[in-house]
Amino acid sequence: MIMVYLLIVLIVFALIGVPLAFAIGVSCISYVGAFAPNLMNMLPQRIWSGCFSYVMVAAPLFMFMGELMNECGLTRRLIDFCEYLVRPIHGGLGEVNIVASMIFGGISGSSVADTSCLGSVLIPEMEKRGYPPSLAAGVTVASSTMGMVIPPSSPMIMFSMLTGASVGALFVAGLIPGLLVGVLQLAVCYVISKKNGYHPKLEKLNVKKMLYTMLTSLPAVIMPVILVLVVSFGICTASEAGAVAVFYALIIGFFVYRELTVKAVVAALRKTMKSTASIVIIIGFSTIFTWLMTMQQVPQTVAAMFLSLRLPRWALLLILDALILFLGTFIDVSPALLMLTPILMPIMQGLGISNLQFGAIFIVGLAIGLITPPVGMCLNVCNKINGMSIMDIAKGALPFGLCNVAVLVLITFIPELSIWLPQLLNYQI
Repeated sequence: MIMVYLLIVLIVFALIGVPLAFAIGVSCISYVGAFAPNLMNMLPQRIWSGCFSYVMVAAPLFMFMGELMNECGLTRRLIDFCEYLVRPIHGGLGEVNIVASMIFGGISGSSVADTSCLGSVLIPEMEKRGYPPSLAAGVTVASSTMGMVIPPSSPMIMFSMLTGASVGALFVAGLIPGLLVGVLQLAVCYVISKKNGYHPKLEKLNVKKMLYTMLTSLPAVIMPVILVLVVSFGICTASEAGAVAVFYALIIGFFVYRELTVKAVVAALRKTMKSTASIVIIIGFSTIFTWLMTMQQVPQTVAAMFLSLRLPRWALLLILDALILFLGTFIDVSPALLMLTPILMPIMQGLGISNLQFGAIFIVGLAIGLITPPVGMCLNVCNKINGMSIMDIAKGALPFGLCNVAVLVLITFIPELSIWLPQLLNYQI
């Protein structure tokens, strides 16, 4: 009963335009007021305990670092750097877009930031060079999904808070799936561009310019590598790594690129505070949601019902993949993680899926929701950049989104893709 009540109230308030965080809060508080008023005085404590997490300190720090790097001219340098990386395969701006998203995702940890920053530069430039608007937009939004899979990743940090899995292990677990998405998208982009003649004619290589571009881009490009290494090898925690990343970004911005200003730092801090505040509100109200379900043993009941189905394991896993894709279409990443992890985790454990593999499956699946209408956040950001309808952008992204779906199925049935690296680094699986 509780599950039905919470979902009905949540859906009704969401449909009438109430922000999702408050829709969750209203559904939970109204349930407690109507059916368990004696628990009302515990709600503030539950909200506070849900928000008070040392692990979550890392998320705003990584966001702030990404904003700082955006303000110091990273985007243009990154695109120039990637043009030389794809030159050996005669790649054009489509391939540049995907490779840049791989690197940018490792810097910002945000798919939406990836779409916003790279899309505002690359989409108009791709259209100038003969790419159809739908393809230019589709490549941009689809490749940006790697931002929340390739470490450092804010959703991975949130998943760690919910499950107790190591942040470092989750970062490493997402590395191969994220790179695999990029490689498959590169292959699709290459075939489409080759077939339609979107690849530019090779000009004579200016070695001096290439070396200059590589050297000036290197300080930003190596940042994700440094972050993954220091967290994965236990040199510092994810929160400490976030602080180091912010300090590094300030040094690069002020003293290496010399394009960062105090005004830009304040603007970056303001954006980070707004993003963090919205996430914390969602976390607080979602904590009540999961607490009520746990009290009523909803996760255990759902897991028992699901596992009692007389279906082979592979069929159950495919159903779970489809469920994640379906829910990700209508619910944004943060609330989906907070509300669904406690429900799906017992099912995954019953099927022999480790928390690390579950984290990779869940986040790769939810990332696809960013490019599927109607909620897809990356679609909405891209719509503001080029003015195309969300459906047209989604159609352009479809061939590349199928690469994400293929990777989702692969990591579901080949655990080594997500747990091999953590095992190699002696993490507990």
